[in-house]
Amino acid sequence: MLETSPDLTSGPAGDRPSRRTLRREWMGVETPGSQSSLHRANLERVVRAVRMAGSLTQAEIARTTRLSAATVSNIVRELKDGGTVEVTPTSAGGRRARSVALSGDAGIVVGVDFGHAHLRVAVGNLAHRVLAEETEPLDVDASAAQGMERAEALVGRLIEATGIAPDKVVGIGLGVPGPIDVATGTLGSTAILPGWAGANPRNDLAARLGLPVYVDNDANLGALGELVWGSGRGVADLAYIKVASGVGAGLVISGHIYRGPGGTAGEIGHITLDESGPVCRCGNRGCLETFTAARYVLPLLHSSHGPDLTMERMVALAREGDPGCRRVVSDVGRHVGSGVANLCNLLNPSRVVLGGDLAEAGDLVLDPIRDSVARYAIPSAARQLSVLPGALGSRAEVLGALALVLSEMGDSTLLDGAVTTGTPALT
Repeated sequence: MLETSPDLTSGPAGDRPSRRTLRREWMGVETPGSQSSLHRANLERVVRAVRMAGSLTQAEIARTTRLSAATVSNIVRELKDGGTVEVTPTSAGGRRARSVALSGDAGIVVGVDFGHAHLRVAVGNLAHRVLAEETEPLDVDASAAQGMERAEALVGRLIEATGIAPDKVVGIGLGVPGPIDVATGTLGSTAILPGWAGANPRNDLAARLGLPVYVDNDANLGALGELVWGSGRGVADLAYIKVASGVGAGLVISGHIYRGPGGTAGEIGHITLDESGPVCRCGNRGCLETFTAARYVLPLLHSSHGPDLTMERMVALAREGDPGCRRVVSDVGRHVGSGVANLCNLLNPSRVVLGGDLAEAGDLVLDPIRDSVARYAIPSAARQLSVLPGALGSRAEVLGALALVLSEMGDSTLLDGAVTTGTPALT
């Protein structure tokens, strides 16, 4: 049985609430400070939009936040006076405009990317400018402790190289080549990194550096990197496919990384292609990974190209016309395309971005992927899909680690210096 609302208009006129009071109660706004609360919320919306994009014109801010042009103009002026943002003249569509970016000294973020054979660290500011970046070889499989020691040293060295005070660091983004339990920060599978069994890289690095650390797997960070800086810009739904020692996908849905409740969303490498195929490290047979990952693909060419062949070298030889390498690259593309077709049927992304060394093969691998998608995906999903190579190459994951901090950090610290005592800008 439905309950009726109390009659708020009954009783003597002096006891009746005003229409404005009724409207405020209906909207859940009851305190005298509600205008200040709305103003603060609008400030945060503008700061977050600029923080995620790097820089935006005021018109772009209005479209992104759905605030009025007048409100955006007032807020930008306030943030500029408070030293939170910098405003520079620019042009948009042939017209003069004002580009808004977070102040260069508002803070810095650090990205740390562990690959199976490398450690890469980048330092950037909140305006999306990379200030320092370095890569060094590292056998990540050997020991989590050794990897963290090297990361601690490299982070410290790069921060010092920027000349920026360490207390300006607002957070560290950390990527590892394996599934991460999003609740605990622990590595979800020891089959990929046996030397990291029981490790919690988030807590370990946070204890070493005394800073907030945000952790995710390399495929998700690759997706974030391409979404913010690369081939995924302007797209709300995409999948980033990385083929390396394993095969993974970073999934972006409505502009946000989708991880699943256990952090294992995107394990496209374990889609079954052939129940009688090779045994996968996960224990199943014929997983996509067993037809595409380096550890399974490169041995096909060892007799003709030697045991030291790498995925990078195979792709380079394929581009030079080597028939054996071109055949293997094409076969890998067809198999990856089968996995992408499954993603299309389930999630209907508008774009798939191929990362890792395989992306350097260009159309040699992209055309077979597109052919498989056209054959196995629902036609309506296939028609809406574009398949592109990543624009960031091997930097996608470390830039994604920077983007992870930018997406997870709060805005309270950034707004501490903003002037919030003026007239609230209402929409």
